[in-house]
Amino acid sequence: MKEMTPTREEAFTILKEYNKNEALIRHALAVEAVMVHFAELFEEDKEKWAIIGLVHDLDYEMYPEEHCKRVEEILTERNWPKDYIRAIVSHGWKICSDVEPIERMEKVLYTIDELTGLIAATALMRPSRSILDTEIKSVKKKWKQKGFAAGVNREVIEEGASMLGLELNTIIEETIKGMQKVAENIGLKGDL
Repeated sequence: MKEMTPTREEAFTILKEYNKNEALIRHALAVEAVMVHFAELFEEDKEKWAIIGLVHDLDYEMYPEEHCKRVEEILTERNWPKDYIRAIVSHGWKICSDVEPIERMEKVLYTIDELTGLIAATALMRPSRSILDTEIKSVKKKWKQKGFAAGVNREVIEEGASMLGLELNTIIEETIKGMQKVAENIGLKGDL
């Protein structure tokens, strides 16, 4: 059967089919926005990067023990392109997948997935409860507090930054910018 290139609408429909948890959907929207932002910076295919970011955790809510494995089956059955599937599976490298991020798009997803969680948690701690006034220094301060957003794997973020050949501060800054573009959709507009 021929691979079909999914539309953003189709991707969002599949996401909602497998995910009912609003926090997970907001996370998917945050990652999608950051992927689009980085695609713009690198002059890459924004639509493709967006879709991959949007469905990267497709299987997480229903199959947490099979995360990054079940998504491969789900999307293969729907004839998604192999490179989309590979990119999605690679974001769990060394955690729940042995597929190493090779392409720039895969490295960005691997790096920013965990980082969006840390940034969102940091934004919620601000008096404004907003991403719109969240700064790099605030994120770096929270980064050092190992008990803060303890589920965020900081080593993955550092390794991803190294793989991309970018400074951590640059990645944090650009990730914040990407999230700011969808502040309202991801519940981080706050009081601003």
